[in-house]
Amino acid sequence: MFLARSLVKMSSHNPLLRLEQRAAEADQIIEYLKQQVQLLKDKAIVQASVREEKKLMVENAKLKNDIEQLKKQLLEKEKKRGVLDVAMPSSATSVECSSKPAPPKPSGPAPSASPAAAVQSPPPKDEGKKKKPEKKGGEKAEKKQAAPSQEEAKVDVSRLDLRVGRIITAEKHPDADSLYVEQVDVGEAAPRTVVSGLVKHIPLDQMQNRMAVLMCNLKPAKMRGVVSQAMVMCASSPDKVEILDPPSGAVPGDRVTFQGFPGEPDKELNPKKKVWEQVQPDLRTDGQCVATYKGAAFEVAGKGVCKAQTMSNSGIK
Repeated sequence: MFLARSLVKMSSHNPLLRLEQRAAEADQIIEYLKQQVQLLKDKAIVQASVREEKKLMVENAKLKNDIEQLKKQLLEKEKKRGVLDVAMPSSATSVECSSKPAPPKPSGPAPSASPAAAVQSPPPKDEGKKKKPEKKGGEKAEKKQAAPSQEEAKVDVSRLDLRVGRIITAEKHPDADSLYVEQVDVGEAAPRTVVSGLVKHIPLDQMQNRMAVLMCNLKPAKMRGVVSQAMVMCASSPDKVEILDPPSGAVPGDRVTFQGFPGEPDKELNPKKKVWEQVQPDLRTDGQCVATYKGAAFEVAGKGVCKAQTMSNSGIK
């Protein structure tokens, strides 16, 4: 009898224990799911904030570029006005000098003074006439002296403003399937907008947050409605294109120099002089994929040389 009662008690307790265990497991699962849901919510918030931050960065960059362009336009207009303001007083002063001595001389009481005044009045005018051509001649001489110095400047790679840059973001051009529009940090106060025809050669995800070498003194040009302010330098062949990599440790704004070709780059290349067109044929990668100009490596002082990933003995543009 005692054994039977104990069996009955055990059978009655087992279902209760199972229910309690399942309830505890269910609570744990619910708690775990709540944690996962919260993590997903946090992740979604972070992703949204990152997207918003990128949009704001691009908008800020565009606004800063617009401001810089407006400043340049204002400075150019002020310079033009300043030249006119300087030129006008010179002619006015010469007229005043020639006109002031004339009135007092005919005012003398003696009748013989009037012909003397008439005789004496022309010389100041003649002197004024003589002075003017001398100024013009001087200006022409200065211009002639200035012109040879510009023409004598050597056409070599030192004329190019090549810098290390970091492509912050890149996206497809809204009006051209083969073009990317990038925001690039080249060590200035604001990123530059750069348009590159790299869609067929480099995937979009490989364009994000990557280091590159850029030519920064080309004249800004519109490419399908977007103004491009620099050019990404690439090893190039008819079948393949690779962005040149700066040396490790290089930072945006670092100058790329060439041993044996000293000099400061032009502020902006004059398209009529065709400096880029004359220099470009001598830009190549060597047998070890190092970017060179006439055998001199693209070098960042104290940090190393610029290279393509796999393209040796290829042109650069």
